[in-house]
Amino acid sequence: MSDEQDKTKVDDLLLEMIQPKVREIEEKFSRGEGLSNEDINTLLLKSQYNHINHLDHKLNEVTASVLALELKFSGVETKFSGLETKVAQHQNEIQKMINSSMRWYVASISLIVIGLKLLDLLISK
Repeated sequence: MSDEQDKTKVDDLLLEMIQPKVREIEEKFSRGEGLSNEDINTLLLKSQYNHINHLDHKLNEVTASVLALELKFSGVETKFSGLETKVAQHQNEIQKMINSSMRWYVASISLIVIGLKLLDLLISK
């Protein structure tokens, strides 16, 4: 945005109100005449207005920067959400594999125990 687009109607009105007086003061000063307290206060007012305008412009820049950061964090949050879903899916798959392996181990041990018991029965007769 340009400075013209950043200005409000109130900003324009303030400048228009003091600009004729600022011109008079500038002419008075260029002629080497002394400035009254009112002249100095008017110049201070214009200076403060310019300072506020500058700060307002910087605030707009900071606001835009914060919005950009919010968008980036939103994207990161979305990526983490997707990662969390993938981890949960993998966790379920791993749990199923562990359960399946445990069943095979228990079944194998059961068969070995039954086989040894049968062998023991055959040998003891």
